[in-house]
Amino acid sequence: MWFDLQTDFYRPLWIRLSIVVVCFGWAVYEFFNGGGLWAALFAFLGAVALQQFFLDGWPESDNKKPQLKSAEDTDIENDQ
Repeated sequence: MWFDLQTDFYRPLWIRLSIVVVCFGWAVYEFFNGGGLWAALFAFLGAVALQQFFLDGWPESDNKKPQLKSAEDTDIENDQ
């Protein structure tokens, strides 16, 4: 995809929803005011944001992935 919007900045739900709603809302505004090109542009941006934010799934962050235990950690747990 041309734009990678799946970064940690966009992780909060309210930011993602705001971007999608503003893009589609502005597209509707432009459409009813005769700006067909601008309406199409903002509708496209809203569709890209919707697809990347909600339909593609969100990548796991590095700090939330379960870490594999080393052999030493397993031995320590078994000894206790």
